[in-house]
Amino acid sequence: MAAEMISFARGAPSADLLPAAPVREAAARALESDWERALSYGTGAGHPGLRAWIAEELHGIESDRVMVTNGSMDAAALLFRHLVGPGDRVIVEQPSYDRTLLLLRQAGVEFVPVPLEADGVDLAAFEAALSEGPVKLAHVIPNFHNPAGCTLSEAKRRRLVELAGEHGFWLFEDDPYRLISFEPGDQPTMLSLDGADRVIHASSFSKTVSPGVRVGYLAGPAAEIAALAKRGNENYISPNMLAESIVLELCRSGVLERNIEFVNGALRDRRDALVESLRETLPDARFGIPGGGYFLWVDLPEDVDTVALLGAAKEEGVAFIAGPDFMLEGGQSSLRFSFASVPSDRIPEGVSRIGKALEGLRAGSPA
Repeated sequence: MAAEMISFARGAPSADLLPAAPVREAAARALESDWERALSYGTGAGHPGLRAWIAEELHGIESDRVMVTNGSMDAAALLFRHLVGPGDRVIVEQPSYDRTLLLLRQAGVEFVPVPLEADGVDLAAFEAALSEGPVKLAHVIPNFHNPAGCTLSEAKRRRLVELAGEHGFWLFEDDPYRLISFEPGDQPTMLSLDGADRVIHASSFSKTVSPGVRVGYLAGPAAEIAALAKRGNENYISPNMLAESIVLELCRSGVLERNIEFVNGALRDRRDALVESLRETLPDARFGIPGGGYFLWVDLPEDVDTVALLGAAKEEGVAFIAGPDFMLEGGQSSLRFSFASVPSDRIPEGVSRIGKALEGLRAGSPA
């Protein structure tokens, strides 16, 4: 019988991390105390109570600077439709989230790729890109990057905000992993550093509650948020009011905070198990150790084609995502692991299967 598939591919928590009972209880409370709003149409800006909670508790800003969306991917799609169009130059990190690249490709933008370093985007390359022509928007994932796992340093955050003000481009701070942190200490958001109204921040409750709730948000200058909320209203009237009411109940009750603590502990254990397994099984692999989030990026020796390795790995009963999916070009020897999707006791076996697939590939290669 074929071995059960172990998948490091999907950026989603395994079922044992989903808070079924707390969400069920929050839904009951929301339908008791907030049922009329939860079961009705809202506005394009979303649930006013949740907007206010996000604004005050997460960012210390006015609620008119926040709108709720149907997840952070919906937020990104709405934002790109609003801000960019065919031919606009858009800076993207390399590697970057594959679905962001897809959305921007659909918008017809001109990609301006900038490489990542251990502490985030390469500032010299970023400034060189600005010198080559006007940039409309820069997309940056500051915390526990998907797929690279790195975190943008505070000095680089401050410089990017300065550059956005000086050059007049929009800085899109795509930040769904900020609260999934394994070590003490917290970098300031670029939104909090923005004095020129050039930063729009996006985040999500998909990582802190569950992917199925589909509740995210945008925060930024009030005028832009109002314009985006109008677009949202024209597209779908309002985001999911029932889901927002449930999330608000989780936030107000303290359940969200307790769930984040639980999830972070479990994910820290999974990260540690993956790091140990990689060091034992794939000693030639190069990687940084993420301080949070879901992902670890691995560079294998240049003779390894991770697309071919993925095919062989699936034959062994294990999956990951090959590096080229996250790159405009290159990435053939790289791959992304999601440690969120695999319980700690299954991780060594999954990595062992990848090691076996790699040995098989090398054994079959011509001398």
